[in-house]
Amino acid sequence: MTGTEISSIKTLLSAPKRIVIVPHKNPDGDAMGSSLGLYHYLKHYNHEVVVMSPNDYPDFLKWLPGDDTVLNFESNTDICEEHLANAEIIFTLDFNALHRVGLLGQDISKSAAIKIMIDHHQQPDDYAKYMYSDVSMSSTCEMVYNFIAMLGDLNLITKDIATCLYTGIMTDTGSFRYASTTSQTHYIIGKLIEHGASNAQIHNNIYDTNSYEKLQLLGCALSNLKVIPEYRTAYITLSQDELNKFNFKKGDTEGFVNYGLSLNNIIFAAIFIEHKQENIIKISLRSKGDFSVNEFSRHYFEGGGHTNAAGGKSDLSLDDTIEKFISILPNHKNELTS
Repeated sequence: MTGTEISSIKTLLSAPKRIVIVPHKNPDGDAMGSSLGLYHYLKHYNHEVVVMSPNDYPDFLKWLPGDDTVLNFESNTDICEEHLANAEIIFTLDFNALHRVGLLGQDISKSAAIKIMIDHHQQPDDYAKYMYSDVSMSSTCEMVYNFIAMLGDLNLITKDIATCLYTGIMTDTGSFRYASTTSQTHYIIGKLIEHGASNAQIHNNIYDTNSYEKLQLLGCALSNLKVIPEYRTAYITLSQDELNKFNFKKGDTEGFVNYGLSLNNIIFAAIFIEHKQENIIKISLRSKGDFSVNEFSRHYFEGGGHTNAAGGKSDLSLDDTIEKFISILPNHKNELTS
């Protein structure tokens, strides 16, 4: 963001406004952490702020400070549409294309509110008046910290803000092990701890609260793991029947795809999850090195994301989706085996 844009935003926020904050559909730790972190910051200036999730999100995120104020667009559509109609500012966090929020995107597009995007994904759409877009950032939470810094308000970071932002940075960096984790990321994490984020408690809340059914589902997923050594690729499948068998809840498959990527000599991993209610196969892709799963997903599976982490979907059956996936791999043999 330019100095002129920051100055304009400071002026815009200098008096109380009606503000809506929207994360992407199926929000993860970075989406909810950045949204709620920004929520607490804006509340300090007496803005009327609502965080509006396009749909529900995992229980392991529902301890975040301010979670009880979040509106679910799917289950509170009328109330949400009223807030959007009256909004003066809409922040869109952790996504950069309105289709990423489903039907909510239509209301955002129609709204006369000023749109401000804060996001670190590749190839942003041009819908926001102010865009803070940086693909080099570890997470949107790191960007919200920087945004607060640009506004000269780091002294206003409370324990609640620090907790939310720490959560998103931790989850989107794989507990600080991904290449996107920089020295600046660690510096910010240190500052968030100084402001009251309890790193051990946050880690426990996110990672150490597994249900018996979730671990059983992980066992099922690992038993379905397949390796295609000639393309240094691994993939996992989960059918709707398997999800039902282990009482699947939103968020239970978080991180499963990384088990495939952890195998020796594997640089590309995928998980294909059947969702009969939506009549799609949801796909998560991960890679190591220069192989871009963002480009792969955009080209073949209507998705996108980052170079080494992306998502997509398929309207084919689970079996046909796997067949399509395997048939594509020869097109990328040089990239996957060099």
